[in-house]
Amino acid sequence: MKKSNRDRTRWNEGQGRGAVNESDTEQHTGNEHPIPFIPAGAELTRQVLQEQERRFNDVLGEIMSAAEKHGATMRVIGSLAFRIQCPDFKHLEYDNERYLTDVDFIAYGKEIDKVQDAFFSLDWTENQSVLRLFGDKRRIFYHPGEPIHSDVFIDKLRFCHEIDFRGRLDIDETTISLVDLLLEKLQIVEINRKDLVDMMMLLRQHEISRDGSDQHRIDGAYLASLCASDWGLWRTATMNLRKSAKLAEEYLEPEDATVVTERLATLRRLIDEKPKSVKWRMRSKIGDRVKWYREVEEVDRD
Repeated sequence: MKKSNRDRTRWNEGQGRGAVNESDTEQHTGNEHPIPFIPAGAELTRQVLQEQERRFNDVLGEIMSAAEKHGATMRVIGSLAFRIQCPDFKHLEYDNERYLTDVDFIAYGKEIDKVQDAFFSLDWTENQSVLRLFGDKRRIFYHPGEPIHSDVFIDKLRFCHEIDFRGRLDIDETTISLVDLLLEKLQIVEINRKDLVDMMMLLRQHEISRDGSDQHRIDGAYLASLCASDWGLWRTATMNLRKSAKLAEEYLEPEDATVVTERLATLRRLIDEKPKSVKWRMRSKIGDRVKWYREVEEVDRD
């Protein structure tokens, strides 16, 4: 028997909570404030979380409209992107009282001035420290009236492993592609439960494409090709595929768990069967004796 919703681990973007406290997050000005679009002290019911999501989608729509007007190509990532792409299974996040905190994007470096103009046209402000120190890789903007920030990653995600999005933002209209959403999680070395649940949600909603011909399926061929050329990414991704399979059996209802584990097995077969590069084979001989990932440092948003 699967655990009831009340027995399941609860979380938000940082740590588990039942109700929202006014001190849960801090604005970039340093003042305390409620979670965006959720009244302080409110219970995180499905209705409350759905209303928060609706208002976040309104914010997203404003940003995407401004981006189109200014000629900037931007695609949303993170929790909001997973909910957009998993309409039938986003209830897994509601069940765990997970709320939204931000609207993050990937954008092209050649269009970053247009991205900036889009945010400024909506009266958002920019984190000047991040601009000065990391402006060629990342920008952070703040909503003019709500405690919402937007991380804009330029061309690549640079965390435990580097995921390159150049030439890939036209695959989908609003979010990054399905396989890129999966990669966003697979590249995390110290992956946590909420990230694994995001993966399961995506894999329950979408089938696997073996040749990348269907944008409405997860492109297993692309994932396999990346893992075949980068041993470090292969090491982390296959580790997280195994973790996700284990959690699926413990966490999901039997029918859902069967679908997810079968799709995880398909991905693993595609990765295993893909011929590995010379560089991959040489690195595999060293194995875990040398660290295969980069340490991730938090960017101060104050």
